[in-house]
Amino acid sequence: MECSEIASAEPWYWWRLQRIFQRIRGIEIMTDRARGGVFPPGQRIRNTTDFERAYNSGLRIGDAHLLIFASVNGTQQTRVGLSVSRKHGGAVQRNRKKRLLREAFRHSLGRLPVGLDLVLVPRQRPDSSLQDFCDSLPALARRLARRIPARNSAPEPG
Repeated sequence: MECSEIASAEPWYWWRLQRIFQRIRGIEIMTDRARGGVFPPGQRIRNTTDFERAYNSGLRIGDAHLLIFASVNGTQQTRVGLSVSRKHGGAVQRNRKKRLLREAFRHSLGRLPVGLDLVLVPRQRPDSSLQDFCDSLPALARRLARRIPARNSAPEPG
């Protein structure tokens, strides 16, 4: 079967071929839930108060692709919230940036400090890619974690 015949084939056939080639090549499939492609609800910031706490905490850092606001959440889990304004374009462009940020968070989760709520705000650049976000997120989060005042680990007398 020629490439032109495959391209004109029914959509389900094309989708099935892509899945087979990805598995043969050993490429991770994003939608495969068994391989950890899920974004658990426990890792999402949903409350307005949590967003406001991150914005008002005074912990923020940014680079050419990403701006991060952070706050300590007191748990052993890093959570993420996304804020993509209309300045980034229509719904299609905004949703694409959100998907890229969520995927960058999934890829970088093992390299992020624990116990933080992170609000990710992408910069208004049309050329930001997944790799840019994957590079920026862990580096900026580590720099933010160094700014957090050290907690007193010794028990208080009492």
